[in-house]
Amino acid sequence: MNTTIATMKDLNEIRPFRMETSQAELDDLNNRLALTRWPDEISGAGWNYGTPLSFVKEMTAYWRTSFDWRKQEARLNEYPQFTTTIDGANVHFFHITSPEPTAMPLMLIHGWPGSPVEFLDLIGPLTDPASYGGDAADAFHLVIPSIPGFGLSGPTTEAGWTSGRAAKALAQLMGRLGYTRYGVQGGDMGAMIAPELGRIAAPQIVGVHVNAATMGFVPFGQVEDEVLAALTEAEKVRLARLGHFMQERFGFNMIQSTRPQTLAYGLHDSPVGLLAWTCEMFYGFGDAVEAVDRDRFLTNLMLYWLNGTANSSARMYYEGAHDPGAWAPKAPSPTPVGVAVFQLSDVAIRRYAEQANNIVHWNEFERGTHFAAIDAPDLMISDIRTFFRGL
Repeated sequence: MNTTIATMKDLNEIRPFRMETSQAELDDLNNRLALTRWPDEISGAGWNYGTPLSFVKEMTAYWRTSFDWRKQEARLNEYPQFTTTIDGANVHFFHITSPEPTAMPLMLIHGWPGSPVEFLDLIGPLTDPASYGGDAADAFHLVIPSIPGFGLSGPTTEAGWTSGRAAKALAQLMGRLGYTRYGVQGGDMGAMIAPELGRIAAPQIVGVHVNAATMGFVPFGQVEDEVLAALTEAEKVRLARLGHFMQERFGFNMIQSTRPQTLAYGLHDSPVGLLAWTCEMFYGFGDAVEAVDRDRFLTNLMLYWLNGTANSSARMYYEGAHDPGAWAPKAPSPTPVGVAVFQLSDVAIRRYAEQANNIVHWNEFERGTHFAAIDAPDLMISDIRTFFRGL
């Protein structure tokens, strides 16, 4: 995918960006998909050993013969996009301003293996609520970055890109845009970066809203009997879900936290390898791959494939696992924090979230998964509005 290489003169400038995928890149992808060497599979294994062969074959066939990247690329190019260089890294972002002059600036931060594609259904209602049956007072100016090393931002080229470093870069981005007071929303890895923003840039942050929160919002290690007895039934379900995930589906984290380079050869060279690895993540979080539209899923996947960021995005797990500061107890944050818990997959438990976060809003929903901005956008929109309206 074509990108502009910054010179020393324009390192601090914001540059317009437009996706322009060459036909040669698409032809190469199609050839790789067609020439896939398929592995064997134990009959009747389902998802027990990983992403099933039949599922990957079906998704691959759709990707190769039916998925229309040009249509998706055109849709993404309908929104204003920019890049800038911060701390030596290229940072891509969408910047959609509201027609309402008093709109609050709001940054939306995706996770892994996500991208700004997660937020497409939120853009219209959040920037122009009056046109979607809402209150104009709930309008936001949206800044939707690709985390450095992810998707459209392209690969990072040096060690040390932790979620904390990403938070500092995104705080600098908002300052560069001239926003001195703004809100932040994040899910998954975004739910690690957003609270960190609330700490390092507290005077600028109106509030932090998170979903799919883990680090700082759940227990790690054994839970004492007296604490377990005090949990609600819903919290006990989440705790059991967390335990099952750590035992059966945490392998991706261990590999990316220890040997991301070894994994990268398969993900960077094989689109089906990248597809299967990412399907495992979507399925592992509340069967989300069945809830997410295939075109949306593949559009998200294409941003990793075309920009070659399977390796650099996985490296953030390594950096976090090897950063002593990431595991040190956090000082209480002064910034108001709101938490949306989507019961089908989320694991956040309030008593743990309150240990280092200023929780002022907590809402639990009976539907929605780890990728709630995609499969439950109405609930996500409503909760974001409710949280920030209260601030």
